Amino acid sequence: MTRRIDGRAVAARVRAEVALEAARAWPDRQHAPGLSTILVGDDPASAVYVAAKRRAVREAGMRDFHVSLPATVTQAALADTIDRLAGERDVAGILLQLPLPNRLDAGPLINRIPPEKDVDGLTTTSAGLLARDQAGLRPCTPAGVVELLDSEGITIEGAKAVVVGRSDLVGRPMGQMLLNRDATVTVTHKETRDLIAATQEADILVVATGVCGLIGREHVGEGATVVDVGIHRTPSGLTGDVRASELEGWVKAITPVPGGVGPMTIAMLMANTLRAALRSPSEAQADSRTST
Repeated sequence: MTRRIDGRAVAARVRAEVALEAARAWPDRQHAPGLSTILVGDDPASAVYVAAKRRAVREAGMRDFHVSLPATVTQAALADTIDRLAGERDVAGILLQLPLPNRLDAGPLINRIPPEKDVDGLTTTSAGLLARDQAGLRPCTPAGVVELLDSEGITIEGAKAVVVGRSDLVGRPMGQMLLNRDATVTVTHKETRDLIAATQEADILVVATGVCGLIGREHVGEGATVVDVGIHRTPSGLTGDVRASELEGWVKAITPVPGGVGPMTIAMLMANTLRAALRSPSEAQADSRTST
């Protein structure tokens, strides 16, 4: 039988643990540090994602610092906003919602976020810390994938892991995280020759391509664990990068779409925000307030 990896349940556990730890650290929520989300423009999908993140941080017992800017904002003005938030003691984490309007250059703006407040784990410094396997904040979706694998008792150490996709958001950091956990890792992409031959070798197959239904049974070895990061709206409902119905009874475990990796992204964002808050100057402030 193929096990369905329940991302909703794991995410709920992570968020409950974050809320419990936050309540211990800051019994008075009014003095808790928090997350600053930055939304540029009025893209409906981005607005929905930011609203969910804001709701989650409040539910976690931390504060919600939100900045909404018009689509006409200049590169310099947005950079100034990030610099201002970087200097605010109670802002433990800064999240610049992507994508930005095309005329804005996201890379330099992301790199203005101090690494200790980079709760998305996307700055060049954060990527370097990950590559060196040094302490730092990790990208939320790949971190969520690792949490799911651990929650299912799936052994990463020594496994053959194949990542399909090489984006800065998922594919590249995913490969590095698995390598840091002593998996033997292959990262494949659109230029990979004979993708089937590469993916069939995987004990753990992580698919993050943004191509609906790219991976089917011909790509997957029997007994593998398959993690589907993709999500697509189709006339028949939400589906992923993997043709999951073809793998039923063939693979050991698979993440469903929806309900697999998706819920983990916000859960790990909350974990990152808590981690950033606990080592921020605001922690000392909160401690002094609660002890008086």
